[in-house]
Amino acid sequence: MKTSVYIRKTATALLFMAVAALTAISCHRPEKPAAALGVLTQKQADSVNFAINHHYSVNYNFVVKADSVNLLRQQPEEIVSRMAIDTVPIYRHDHIAVADIRIIPTDSIDSVWVQVARDQATFGWIHESALLANVVPSDPISQFISTFSDVHLLIFLITISIISVAYLMRTIFRRNAKIVHFNDIASFYPTALALIVASSATLYASIQTFAPDMWQHFYFHPTLNPFSLPPLLSVFIVSVWAILIVGLACIDVVKSILPTGEALLYLCGLAGVCAVNYIVFSLSTLYYIGYPLYAAYLYFAIKRYLFFSRQADK
Repeated sequence: MKTSVYIRKTATALLFMAVAALTAISCHRPEKPAAALGVLTQKQADSVNFAINHHYSVNYNFVVKADSVNLLRQQPEEIVSRMAIDTVPIYRHDHIAVADIRIIPTDSIDSVWVQVARDQATFGWIHESALLANVVPSDPISQFISTFSDVHLLIFLITISIISVAYLMRTIFRRNAKIVHFNDIASFYPTALALIVASSATLYASIQTFAPDMWQHFYFHPTLNPFSLPPLLSVFIVSVWAILIVGLACIDVVKSILPTGEALLYLCGLAGVCAVNYIVFSLSTLYYIGYPLYAAYLYFAIKRYLFFSRQADK
């Protein structure tokens, strides 16, 4: 029992430390790039500006996600002039690096050409738009983001989540078992976890809507360290860490309150509610209806927790 209390207190302390750390972030002022100080040549400045606007540069690493992609052996100027071309294929899961970048203003399709190389014998040119549509940054976090941004996977997750939650809710209500918001236990951790997931999903969609360039840069250069990010992204990453910390605290407190079978059913129901929260708020916020919906959910969740908390005190 002492161990359980210690774990919950530690989780709470870590959560408050993570939130408090944001105050240090607001005082951080990144240094101006060297280009702004006028110490670079024009070519170097153009390269820096390209990296800032496109979020990658020479030597950046990608992984091919399409079945295959054809690279052109000829120079971009020759291709634009409609000369005979020769292609070389690269395939899914191939690791490639950016070898050169060239701007061709006369190209009506895409003025940005990128030369990528898989190895010394396999390299070629491709339009930037065609490249980015068929590759993903090699960082595991970027690949995770890309996977869960896939429309087909999202539809699949929505379908599975709805079926699973409907089945769980039916089972829970038939057994009159404990479930967050509806027949809750006397602990704020489950409610806090559901609210943090809803908040994270709302913030995630808000960043994509109002600061897409910031999210694009994070996609190309991801990190789980909130201290190295702009304040808005820092709050999002802190919320991700909070989900992990509070989730572990939930497991511990539920196990200490409910028998094993009921605890497992309660945690499955909590996971289902969190999944629905993520889907509903991440999608509805893109169309602005997520904000009043989030306010209503916040009021509902806290009111229900206070109700069950008072019931437990009687």
